[in-house]
Amino acid sequence: MTTSNDDGFRPKLGRPKLGSKGQSRFISQLLAKGLTMRGVNRVQRPLSGQRKVTAFHRGAVAVRLGIRTPGRKSRRVTVKVRIVNLKRAGPRSIAMHLRYIERDGVTADGTPAHAYGAELDAVDTQEFGSRCRGDRHQFRFIVSPEDGVEIADLKAFTRELMVHIERDLGTKLEWVAVDHWDTDNPHTHVVLRGKDSAGKDLVIDRDYITQGMRGRAAEVAESWLGLRSEQEIEESLHREIEQERWTRIDRAIQAKLIEGEIDLRQRRGTLNSQVERNHMVGRLQHLQGMGLAEESSTSVWRVNAQAEPVLRAMGERGDIIRTLQRAFSNERRDFDIVGPAGPRTPIVGRIAAKGLADELNDRRYLIVDGIDGRAHYLVLPGRTNEVELRIGAIVEVPANDRVRPADQTIAKLADNGIYRTARHLQVAYPGRTPAAVVEAHERRLEALRRAGIVERIEAGVWRVPADLAQRGLQYDFQRHGGIDLNILSTLPIEQQVGAIGATWLDQHMMGEGPDSTGHAFGAEVRQAMRQRLAFLLEQGFAEREDKQITVKPNLLATLRGRELAAVGKSISADSGLTYRETHDGESVRGVYRRSIDLASGRFAMLDDGIGFSLVPWRPVMEEHLGRELRGIAVGMNVSWDFSRTRGIGR
Repeated sequence: MTTSNDDGFRPKLGRPKLGSKGQSRFISQLLAKGLTMRGVNRVQRPLSGQRKVTAFHRGAVAVRLGIRTPGRKSRRVTVKVRIVNLKRAGPRSIAMHLRYIERDGVTADGTPAHAYGAELDAVDTQEFGSRCRGDRHQFRFIVSPEDGVEIADLKAFTRELMVHIERDLGTKLEWVAVDHWDTDNPHTHVVLRGKDSAGKDLVIDRDYITQGMRGRAAEVAESWLGLRSEQEIEESLHREIEQERWTRIDRAIQAKLIEGEIDLRQRRGTLNSQVERNHMVGRLQHLQGMGLAEESSTSVWRVNAQAEPVLRAMGERGDIIRTLQRAFSNERRDFDIVGPAGPRTPIVGRIAAKGLADELNDRRYLIVDGIDGRAHYLVLPGRTNEVELRIGAIVEVPANDRVRPADQTIAKLADNGIYRTARHLQVAYPGRTPAAVVEAHERRLEALRRAGIVERIEAGVWRVPADLAQRGLQYDFQRHGGIDLNILSTLPIEQQVGAIGATWLDQHMMGEGPDSTGHAFGAEVRQAMRQRLAFLLEQGFAEREDKQITVKPNLLATLRGRELAAVGKSISADSGLTYRETHDGESVRGVYRRSIDLASGRFAMLDDGIGFSLVPWRPVMEEHLGRELRGIAVGMNVSWDFSRTRGIGR
């Protein structure tokens, strides 16, 4: 008797046609007639002048009759879905998400990817976004086949999947997609309009979203790659045994836990159950080395209750480390992952990379190449305007223990827990009107009142807690995600070297902010400062005494004045308005027209109809764009009186 080894022979079936026409027609008929079935989700929808009738969410029948549950050998596809309420999120959310996924899109060969649709290989996302603005909601999902690297054409795969989804839902769909090959797992972002072919709100059955879509994607993956072999399954599970993340084996162990224990003593069973047991034992032994499991008796294991959150956190950390390594592929850096509470010490550095930390919810990450020689990874708070954060820009992330001066002042002026604006108005502030100062403090108190921290007794009288400063710090952390971000300069240090203006390099030379180290980006900053000194010497802003170079007095004010004068002259030539330089202590007023990024920082243009002035910009000014502002120049800043703000035509 001869034996043969057939392991080397593995037939690979061709891709079948897109589903069964008979099955698809049958499901469509069920959807059209609204056939009542046991177990199918129904909603009661009243019609004008008629009794209530039964209606189906689209996909309800398909998920119960037309899609089989993925089995052991099925191809694994992860589908993450988010339903966005567009009226709540606003039109900016549409454009932002489309811009994010297209900008980060990468093809298999590393070239930038473009959004595509059912028929077009290049879709205008702005035009698609404008059509979505009247929609009540929008579906955003990510399709990630486990064996995505073996699918040569994700675009064709996605189109095939969307055809199946259209058949399941019984309507034509309008969507755009972008492929991402920039990670270990190639995946596709799909944005689906919340309207059906008749222009009505597209309501999809919950079970179809959570189960049916994933099952259909697995079927399409199998049509491309065939079923998984036992060898593939074994190799995949074997790789998971020592992975430091939450795995399928962990989920299988969790499902068998009874009061935190799993019994794996030998019992008679099938080969598959024995293989499964071996994988679980191997995994538990690895978790034991991590302190997350222990063998309480022979083949009886107790699993730490915190195993899942710990492993999920380790998986996220591993993803972050790989992201940091990609950002500094050819350079050595010590990595620092900043938690949601923010850094314990201030971070200053340049933006080295940015991207999506949570692709489904548009949470962005930033990698700051610090002057301390380390690379810092942080997740941006939702309020951050990521477009302004340019690669190479210099930013500061303040420490998380910085209490607001306004909270400290309010607590200091409070008498037995009562703060009165009348008392605060008696305090003198050089270059600032007491009314403007008190108004700013009342805005802060109003925000804290809405948070339940302070109480307004009557106009100008507030009850404040003794620990106001700490509670205000906690409020800011909860509201902003604990991380604040200041743009120190939009110019990379290479462009600051020869700029006429008060650059961040100049301020750093004057000792403002933490010192730079002698390695990594800190070393580049020191080299740039030496080049900057040579430029200032050449331009007459510095003098050499023997081997020592010293800058002239009032260097920052002089450089800032030179740059503003040059920019003011240019704007005057274009607008016909006269540029007016602002001086310390004088009043400034005018309609806020726009902001301008300069080497000296960001400035706001105030237009009074005859002339204009350029004043330091503050984020709060964006709320008053197109309105008249008034204030008093104080040194290099302006103390604004926003209570007197007027709109155009008022």
